[in-house]
Amino acid sequence: MNRVELLTAFDTLLQPERFKDFGPNGLQVEGKTEVRKIVSGVTASLALIEAAVAANADAIFVHHGLFWRGQSGTVTGWMKQRLALLLQHDINLYAYHLPLDAHPELGNNAQLGLQLGLTASSRFGDQNLGFLGAKTDGGSFASAFDLSKHVEKVLNRPVTLVNRAQSAIKNVAWCSGGAQGYFEAAIAAGADAFITGEISEPQAHYAREMNVAFIACGHHASERYGAPAVTAHIAAQHGLVHEFIDIDNPA
Repeated sequence: MNRVELLTAFDTLLQPERFKDFGPNGLQVEGKTEVRKIVSGVTASLALIEAAVAANADAIFVHHGLFWRGQSGTVTGWMKQRLALLLQHDINLYAYHLPLDAHPELGNNAQLGLQLGLTASSRFGDQNLGFLGAKTDGGSFASAFDLSKHVEKVLNRPVTLVNRAQSAIKNVAWCSGGAQGYFEAAIAAGADAFITGEISEPQAHYAREMNVAFIACGHHASERYGAPAVTAHIAAQHGLVHEFIDIDNPA
């Protein structure tokens, strides 16, 4: 598949023009013209690029690309290492940030909900990135602690729980990655608990004062699912070979 045709396929699915984002979405580094194998991952780290080289990939699809608003713009240090390896092996790098979070079926939030057994009924927050819903089976979690243990089991990592309210949890809000700033919007939307990747100092106070549980499950852990879902979908449509490579990250 031609790299431009692949870009068009990703853009058509994810509609990046709808989002005000922190960096460029789409083809960030141009590689070879024809793409036969594509590797997906969370972040365009040196380790992922090295793994893609070893896998004989022609392209990489990630959530966290190389370029962000506010960077110095210099090609030194880690930036030089990553770019040099991509260019040496003529590998295309596609990156989609907020468009990948937001896609209603294949995005990070939709796929995180699928993993956790949650079905969204509405959206909230800036650019409607947050999801609000409940257990797919129609039930409730016995308590915030019960919900936190469920998240730990599914994601296979410890989580941070603030506010161990013993009342049942019916309405669950979630937004992957560093979405701790969405907590107040989640509360306003009617959430009994909010799940995201990270927590900052103010959210602990909000959780206790508003009696809404806050669960931080890890930025990387909450965003492992969108990139492979989108890439597998596009690869299946266009006859490409796809491999997801998860580079471990404790953050």
